[in-house]
Amino acid sequence: MELLQFTIPPLPHYIGSGYTVGEIGDRHVSRKNIGVFDLLFVTEGCLFVGEEEREYEVSAGHALILRPDCSHYGSKGCEVRTNYVWLHFQTTGSWRPLDSSESPESGDPASYWDNFDAYETQTFPLVLPQFAKVSHAGKAQDVIDRLIGLEPLAHRSATRFEQHAAFQQLIGYLAESVEPHRPSQGRRCAEQAAAYLRENYRREITAKEIGESLSFHPVYIARCMQQEYNCSPMEYLLRYRIEQSKRLLLQTDLTVSRIAEETGFNQAAYFSSCFTKIVGMSPRTYRKQYF
Repeated sequence: MELLQFTIPPLPHYIGSGYTVGEIGDRHVSRKNIGVFDLLFVTEGCLFVGEEEREYEVSAGHALILRPDCSHYGSKGCEVRTNYVWLHFQTTGSWRPLDSSESPESGDPASYWDNFDAYETQTFPLVLPQFAKVSHAGKAQDVIDRLIGLEPLAHRSATRFEQHAAFQQLIGYLAESVEPHRPSQGRRCAEQAAAYLRENYRREITAKEIGESLSFHPVYIARCMQQEYNCSPMEYLLRYRIEQSKRLLLQTDLTVSRIAEETGFNQAAYFSSCFTKIVGMSPRTYRKQYF
C-alpha cells in the first residue's frame, strides 16, 4: 500500500469538491503539477487513472489521492457508467510519500523530549493511504454529500468552517483505511513500558516492577526502550516527570517542593538538580520567564 505522511499541525485543509459522471469511454483528464491534492472517491462503476508509472483501478468504495507534484492521466476509458467525487485539498505543512521499507509513524521518538515545551504545539505524523478501500465508506459518502451540499453557501465564513470540520472527519475515515501495521515485539514492549511509566510516574517505580507488570525481563525492556526511545526506562521516567513538572510550574501556584512531590521526586533538592540539568535552568527561573 502506498502511503502519504503529513506532519500535523497544520491540518490538511479543504479547498473544494464536486460530483462527476463518467460515461462509457470517458477518461479522466490528464494534468501535471496541479499544486493541490486531488482525492477521487468512486461511488459507482470504476475509474482508470494513472499517476506517473503507476496505474489504478478505482472501483466503488475506493479512494485515490493524486499528488500535487505528479502527472496524472486516464489510463483507459470507463467500461461502465461511473460516478465519482473529486475533492481538492492542500497542506501548508510538510508531507512526503513513505518509502516501501518504512512503517507508518516512523521517526525518532527521542526528538519529542528534545523539543518539548509546555506552551508549544508538538507535531506528529498523519498517515493516509494513497489508494485504498475506504473504511466506513457509507459514512464517508454522507460526509462528502454534506461537503458538496454546502458549496452554494461557501461564501459564508460559518459555512466554510463547517466544511473544514467535515473534511477532517473524512480525513479520519481515510486514516482508518491504512492497512494495519503490526509492530514488532520490541516496539510493543517499549510502548507498553512507556505507557506504564506515564500512568504511574507520581510514585516510585523499579525496573523489577515494570518487568513483572509487563511479563518481560527488565533487561529486555531496557533494550527495547533504548532502541525505540533512545533512553532507558528510568531516563524516560525522569524526562516525563520533568515534562509534567513544567506544566505545574506554568499552570499552578504550587511551591517547588509540592511540585516535586506531585511528580514523583522524593526531595525538592533532587528535583531542582534534575530539572536544572535537563532544562538548563532552575525550576524557579523557568517559572519566572512566564510571570
